[in-house]
Amino acid sequence: MDLNSASTVVLRVLTQATSQDTAVLKPAEEQLKQWETQPGFYSILLNIFTNHSLDVNVRWLAVLYFKNGIDRYWRRVAPHALSEEEKSMLRAGLITNFNEPVNQIATQISVLIAKVARVDCPRQWPELIPTLVESVKVQDDLQQHRALLTFYHVTKTLASKRLAADRKLFYDLTSSIYSFACSLWNHHMDTFLQQICAGDEAAAANSLERTLLSLKVLRKLTVHGFVEPHWNPEVMGFLHAVFERLKQFLECSRRIRAESICRDRLEKTIILFTKVLLDFLDEHPFSFTALIQRSLEFSVSYVFTEAGEGVVFEQFIVQCMNLIKMIVKNYAYKPSKNIEASSPETLEAHKIKTAFFTYPTLTEICRRLVTHYFLLTKEELTMWEEDPENFTVEETGGDSWKYSLRPCTEVLFIDIFHEYNQTLTPVLLEMVHSLQGSTNMEDTNAILIKDAVYNAVGLAAYELFDSVDFDQWFKNQLLAELQVSHDRYKPIRRRVIWLIGQWISVKFKSDLRPVLYEAIRNLLQDHDLVSCIPLQSILFFLNGCLPVDDFEFRTYQFLPYLESMFTLLFQLLQEVTQCDTKMHVLHVLSCVIERVHMQIRPYVGCLVQYLPLLWKQSEEHNMLRCAILTTLIHLVQGLGADSKNLHPFLLPVIQLSTDVSQPPHVYLLEDGLELWLVTLENSPCLTPELLRIFQNMSALLELSSENLTNCFKIINAYIFLSSSEFLQMYAADLCRSFCELLKDITTEGQVQVLKVVENVLKVNPVLGPQMFQPLLPSVFRGIIDGERYPVVMSTYLGIMGRVILQNARFFSLLLSQMTCELGHELDQILGNMIEMWVDRMDNITQPERRKLSALALLSLLPSLNSVIQDKFCGIINISVEGLHDVMTEDSETGTYKDCMLMSHFEEPKATDDEEPPTEQDKRKKMLALKDPVHTVSLQQFIYEKLKAQQELLGEQGFQALMETVDTEIVAQLQEFLQGF
Repeated sequence: MDLNSASTVVLRVLTQATSQDTAVLKPAEEQLKQWETQPGFYSILLNIFTNHSLDVNVRWLAVLYFKNGIDRYWRRVAPHALSEEEKSMLRAGLITNFNEPVNQIATQISVLIAKVARVDCPRQWPELIPTLVESVKVQDDLQQHRALLTFYHVTKTLASKRLAADRKLFYDLTSSIYSFACSLWNHHMDTFLQQICAGDEAAAANSLERTLLSLKVLRKLTVHGFVEPHWNPEVMGFLHAVFERLKQFLECSRRIRAESICRDRLEKTIILFTKVLLDFLDEHPFSFTALIQRSLEFSVSYVFTEAGEGVVFEQFIVQCMNLIKMIVKNYAYKPSKNIEASSPETLEAHKIKTAFFTYPTLTEICRRLVTHYFLLTKEELTMWEEDPENFTVEETGGDSWKYSLRPCTEVLFIDIFHEYNQTLTPVLLEMVHSLQGSTNMEDTNAILIKDAVYNAVGLAAYELFDSVDFDQWFKNQLLAELQVSHDRYKPIRRRVIWLIGQWISVKFKSDLRPVLYEAIRNLLQDHDLVSCIPLQSILFFLNGCLPVDDFEFRTYQFLPYLESMFTLLFQLLQEVTQCDTKMHVLHVLSCVIERVHMQIRPYVGCLVQYLPLLWKQSEEHNMLRCAILTTLIHLVQGLGADSKNLHPFLLPVIQLSTDVSQPPHVYLLEDGLELWLVTLENSPCLTPELLRIFQNMSALLELSSENLTNCFKIINAYIFLSSSEFLQMYAADLCRSFCELLKDITTEGQVQVLKVVENVLKVNPVLGPQMFQPLLPSVFRGIIDGERYPVVMSTYLGIMGRVILQNARFFSLLLSQMTCELGHELDQILGNMIEMWVDRMDNITQPERRKLSALALLSLLPSLNSVIQDKFCGIINISVEGLHDVMTEDSETGTYKDCMLMSHFEEPKATDDEEPPTEQDKRKKMLALKDPVHTVSLQQFIYEKLKAQQELLGEQGFQALMETVDTEIVAQLQEFLQGF
């Protein structure tokens, strides 16, 4: 690309690419895409975005295309890589000057220089760092700032490289520039402090920006630039200086007005100071040992004493608490139980911690956390009054403790209480005892203190297990507090519900649960529930009472309250307006349904009628739709066969949720598949509508995602539901999909595919082999080749066993086909198969498949075939192994019987606490009544086959055949066949 002639063209196309008119925009984008691999294109882009006289939007687009090109074409091994000559020119051009006037473009240029540095610095670009160092020294404000901005992005990028050779280069770089970085930071810091004292806020703002950038550079160098930073005096000097500078900046914040242009940036700088300490502690815990004492003194002073009043702000408090938490919880500072096995560094750190966390210090921290930081604020109480449904102070989960004050204080309390529970338990119990009895309704502060103390007792539930008689406390105090209806007592009612929810899985007698259900029902009946008690608290409690893994839950205790609870929860679902709240209510309804199983049936009519309306209203809220899907899953399970009445609503929902061409599938697919599966499992019959939605499956199988397992379960459910109709319509498509899947799938996925085929053969032994014929040769080859994965081999043998036992004619055709494909004699192939079967019998662990193997190989008898007679010994060995697997001795008669035989269908009776059998469970039982594994006595089958073989060969020939079997095996066989 000739630069002179092409520059004008590229500039024109870039201008067109900034157009709002798609007719102009699209062709321009296509043209730029074609130029991406043209030599000289990026040199033109460089000339354009460094020309300050051009339109800003055009320059912005040019720098973005340049940055994207670095990602794609800068590395030498990349397709269409840039030439070394052009890259050399570009590198030189990028650092010619640092005078970009537009902030956003300057940031993009800094980022793209860092991207180039990641690949080329320092080997191909040794001049980059020296140029940056010199540029940040200049007096020109703009050039100095842009160079410092670039210096930061380059340092940040190089620090992120993790290969050993790259780490070594970064260590070398750090050692060469660390002193300069420290002096640069100190210079800008001192300049800022002088200017702010002089009242020159505009100049101070510029110096503060440079202070922030130079501190960002130092953060990366300090944390990532040294192997053992505690041996470097400059590093430790800088870290100790951080505390002094923090104090100076905090004092500055006291003097700077809230509306000052410096205020926001000053707070960012203060937070960055704390991030330096946190990052260093995380990366170098032992090097941080020398800073433990000072860090704790500093953080505790500002957060838990009067020193911080009027100075600290919320995010700073959060950072200080995180610093305390990381020191308290750091595993590097915890000696092992065998002290001698602990390192000297660990013991030293532990000694410092122990010396700091004295009884008075711990007591003050605990009391301050509870009586100051746990208190509901005026803002929270106002939010409760003005928007009760949205109000929540419950921890949101994830990493919220790192960034939000209330979750952070609660996590710090939990960690300190866990670490020092012997010291702090008496302190907390004393606070609880001081609050026993009634509370003055006019004393708002006393109510908030009680709320905070109850919060602490809930958070420390596991630590207080042996110290609190929660059952007595519940009966004597908490239950009565739930019944106080005074409006000002709302925080206590809310907290008591939450507190019980915390303790119910820790220590709460099951005998007290009915009393609890009664109390919570009364709360649900409150005519103004939404404003009186935050819903999240009641729902949290109910969820705590009803989890599936709660072994203390007794269905019979809950049943008297089921109708009223379910009705009240449904009314709540209709009343609330926020999606999050509706999701919470739906989740609790799902838990109720899941716990009581079919006993929910009389009460779900209203919910069944409402859910279609809610589904329609939630078209723009996919997470709410996920909650609806979960509720439907439990509804279908609870209704069983009666769920067929829901099909007019269910099936379109499943259709939408599992259609990968519809955008909502991204959110709904997993739950949609689960709903599809339980709908099939509980359907009494296959309907045309159910059959039609299987059209979605082909695309789902192509995804090969983590949802494949559920897809295979759905396919199996269709097979058990109505194999003939289903297979006639979809067998060919399924077979094609399976053939594609088996080309590139995990072992587990391969087994899932093969199990589907095995189920087809089990349900339809006549047509099944024909429908999946393309898959069977690979199964046969896998057997004779000795498939190395036992679980795959076991499934291969299960499939082949079905074919041999239940469709001998097809097996003969398959043998003939394999003879042609492999170019071997039929008898040789048959012999190889039997020999490998006998050899790999131990791969089969399921008793059903082991019996199937014995039946299948025995079905080859009687025979005059020399190969089968040659393998007679192996067949008998497998048969006797099968007898050992399935025969049990009758203690009364002393005779043996086949424990796998089933003569009639008995519908299992489920207890109140057990899930009832699904329609699919019943279908599997009925199928078992036709399965040779469960209808043919192995003992009798062996006897009949051996008798037939004896009649075919005559006594002498049969005896000669039996002599090939080990005498011990023969003796065991005779014992099993006594009485025949």
